[in-house]
Amino acid sequence: MSLSSENSNLLHINNLQISDNLQVVIVYTEWNEHIIQELINGANRVFAKFPTVKVLTYQVPGCVEIPFAINQHYQHLRADAYIAFGCVIRGETPHFDYVCDAVTHGISTLNTTINSPTIFGILTVNKEEEAIDRIGGKHGHKGEEAAVAALKMASLKNAFITKSENDFQEMLKDLNF
Repeated sequence: MSLSSENSNLLHINNLQISDNLQVVIVYTEWNEHIIQELINGANRVFAKFPTVKVLTYQVPGCVEIPFAINQHYQHLRADAYIAFGCVIRGETPHFDYVCDAVTHGISTLNTTINSPTIFGILTVNKEEEAIDRIGGKHGHKGEEAAVAALKMASLKNAFITKSENDFQEMLKDLNF
């Protein structure tokens, strides 16, 4: 996701048409709890503007487990959109690269194999300060951005299902796509 200050349309939600009973699932990690909690808080601030949206949260041990949890939820319960929240901070070993590659591949695979969007809310940073900058600091709030992306993508998905081509084009204009 780009910086909030660089893309003023990213957080534009005034014209967003949300279907009744829209469900968003947030799957988040145990690691770096204070950062993850602020990502969730940011997402919840956005969701609070849409009282008909139902938000469920599930915690998993680490980022590598997120795609599995999302896939299982989708297979058994289904949601309109998913958000993956994690924070991987580079250490002294290549483990950082393996975790980042695994979660990125897993989420990318979900986006092409399940019929609900999965929003990549994984912070991959060199040090904790960079994560703090992305949860309300100089690089915006990635939790809020993820929530907006989830709502926009769920609306887009529903437009494909329910709208005519003309209605679909109008909706895209409203979403600033």
